[in-house]
Amino acid sequence: MCEVCGAVSRRAFCGGALALTMGRAALAGGRPPGLLEPGLRVKGAGGGRTVAVSLDACPGWFDRRIADVLVAKAIPATIFVTAVWMRWNPEGLAYFLARPDIFTLENHGARHLPPVLGDARVYGLAPAGTVEAIRAEVLDGAAAVEKVTGRRPQWYRGAAGLYSPAAIPVIEALGFKVAGYSLNADQGASLPPEIVARRLEAAKDGDVTEGHINQPRRASGAGIAEGLAALQAAGVRFVGLETAYG
Repeated sequence: MCEVCGAVSRRAFCGGALALTMGRAALAGGRPPGLLEPGLRVKGAGGGRTVAVSLDACPGWFDRRIADVLVAKAIPATIFVTAVWMRWNPEGLAYFLARPDIFTLENHGARHLPPVLGDARVYGLAPAGTVEAIRAEVLDGAAAVEKVTGRRPQWYRGAAGLYSPAAIPVIEALGFKVAGYSLNADQGASLPPEIVARRLEAAKDGDVTEGHINQPRRASGAGIAEGLAALQAAGVRFVGLETAYG
């Protein structure tokens, strides 16, 4: 049984069936009504563009195309890791932990269950379903991050970036800030690289960008790497989420 959804094997998830869910569902719908997609921006410095880079490490693999550009260009990034991703990618995790000047690890949940009440799937993902399950998803994910970093994460981003309205006060009561974003770069790692790069290159002052660093077999990651390098070449100032406000 899969640790992600309890229904399919790891091979099925990574090899095809669910690995394409986010991209296909983004085209076909798959978002239940009434869910919130919180925004987040950072404080600009004035006189140019200030951008915060965030990337999701959902269950999958490690995209070194992106990580190597972040290190080479000295671009700080917040990586939202799932406990599942960390178990599957010890080498990728070690890469992140070796460069705390570049990578800050935050909480993307234990099993990549959207913090959504009920049983309607969210872009193909089974939701947490209950308040108790949302708490467990958040707290178990935080414990996994703290175990490897020695620090309690401050931020939580739910799977798919969508929330039941009642879930947000639950998460905040646990002591975590909800990590929204203002620029979705890759639509669940589903977009062609040239479109991803253009989206990132068009980032505005104060944008918090979101993309995926767990899909090395998809072309979209090359677009993230290209777009981030272009922003750095354009003189963009990169900051961490500690400068964020809602």
